[in-house]
Amino acid sequence: MRKCAGGSFCSMNKIHILLLILIVFIVVFVNVDSGIAAEGEPADWWETAIFYEIFVRSFYDTDCDGIGDFNGITQKLDYLQDLGVNALWLMPIHPSPSYHGYDVLNYYAVNHQYGSRDDFKNLLEEAHRRDMRIIIDLVLNHTSSQHPFFVAANSSPDSEYRDWYVWSDEDPGNGWHQGNQGYYYGYFWGGMPDLNYENPEVTAQFDNVVSFWLNEIGVDGFRVDAAKHLIEEGDRRENTPATHAWYKDFYARYKADFPQAYTIGEVFGAGGFIATTYQDEFDQLFNFELASGFVNSANGGSNTGITSAYKFTLKDMPMGGYGTFLTNHDQNRVMSVIYGDVAKAKVAASMLLTAPGTPYIYYGEEIGMQGKKPDEDIRLPMQWSAAPNAGFSCESAEPWREPFEGYANVNVADQLEDADSLLSHYRELIDLRKQHSALKTGATTLVESDTTALFGLLRSAANENILILVNLSEEPLQAVNISTNSSPLSAGNYSPQGLLGDLEQVLEVDQEGGFTLTLRDEIQAYQTLILALEHE
Repeated sequence: MRKCAGGSFCSMNKIHILLLILIVFIVVFVNVDSGIAAEGEPADWWETAIFYEIFVRSFYDTDCDGIGDFNGITQKLDYLQDLGVNALWLMPIHPSPSYHGYDVLNYYAVNHQYGSRDDFKNLLEEAHRRDMRIIIDLVLNHTSSQHPFFVAANSSPDSEYRDWYVWSDEDPGNGWHQGNQGYYYGYFWGGMPDLNYENPEVTAQFDNVVSFWLNEIGVDGFRVDAAKHLIEEGDRRENTPATHAWYKDFYARYKADFPQAYTIGEVFGAGGFIATTYQDEFDQLFNFELASGFVNSANGGSNTGITSAYKFTLKDMPMGGYGTFLTNHDQNRVMSVIYGDVAKAKVAASMLLTAPGTPYIYYGEEIGMQGKKPDEDIRLPMQWSAAPNAGFSCESAEPWREPFEGYANVNVADQLEDADSLLSHYRELIDLRKQHSALKTGATTLVESDTTALFGLLRSAANENILILVNLSEEPLQAVNISTNSSPLSAGNYSPQGLLGDLEQVLEVDQEGGFTLTLRDEIQAYQTLILALEHE
């Protein structure tokens, strides 16, 4: 056998090379599968996710029954991929006597109106094939009053399920409802009796539910509804010590088996401080404080709302471990709050999609869908086109709810090819966020201005700094002073490179990362500037 230099056999070298290639292959693909991130990216996928919230009933109907379905979402995955989102949150998909689904009849089944379990699995498979994740609503606080467990509990004090709910022989008042044998507690209404988590059998049941959906079905996590109301203690009905203790144990149990399963909690009204109290209980909480700041500043043309929200948030959670949004399925749609003003909607989108945290977009928000309470009217059919029924369902179908009356002028089809549309603005912002680590996970510094009409933010990551300036007003701005006393910027001069818009000035930064700059160029009404700062 011919020898190579150094006395080794050439054939052995080839074997070694093949083994090395195999080892590299295994390491790379095992790391990808286990959630280990590439260099410079977080290990947890949700930190760089961009979510899209979907009410299945209203998204797209493929069988002409007037109700959206799983197959409808599957057919629209290409649209969602083109929009740029890479994760979906589906509002309740379980059987329910209500249109909204938050009173669950069976936690192990899917709503037959939305399709079959196989339809849902196909949706998961197609989403995963596009590197898109799917989380579903998990309603832990209560079941439907028609759930078999409650029906049994309500039928007899001796039922094996009696202690799965909260009962009283007397009527304690608010939140209590007359049952067949005593009074039961239901925080939201009588059709949603609260579960009793002091009973370990209830906890065991929901451990099984979570395992079923993560392991057997393959979802990527959960949005936990009404998280703060889980366990009442005396007169205290939210954020109780017992609630925190239960979530901490719950989190540890499923994370042990499914470390890359993601949960985000809905603690209505929470800001950064409340979010800190739920650490090691959820991966994230929704930041309602920032959401109000985005919408109020976009609507009012002043940075005071968003600046105040940021100061509280950055004090308590400077690195952005929360979910951000504008409005959701429980609130009047942002486009109605701002009275249909597309320019203000673009401003709101700019603040949301350049902010720290994990952004959530409510379906239709990207085209400017409107809707005010009652809740049914903030969950109307998606406006796909100017065709009958807004392209949501067949022309001959009767939608579960009539689309918003202005759909002929506000729909996906009309905005797709319009470079100046709200949809195009969302697509551009999402694309920039996905391209730049600073916008996804970078540190955040507020940039002050001598006018409340301008909002400024600096996002900083390794080897990348991005300055965001947003004119919140209907008037152009000129000769505005912007400044910060300190930031992660190194001392020196920086040249802004336009990612969205342009600014042809040099930024001089001191030893503390501070700077002051008078903007020479005019910033147009409602204009957004996103500028990469290059160190000269």
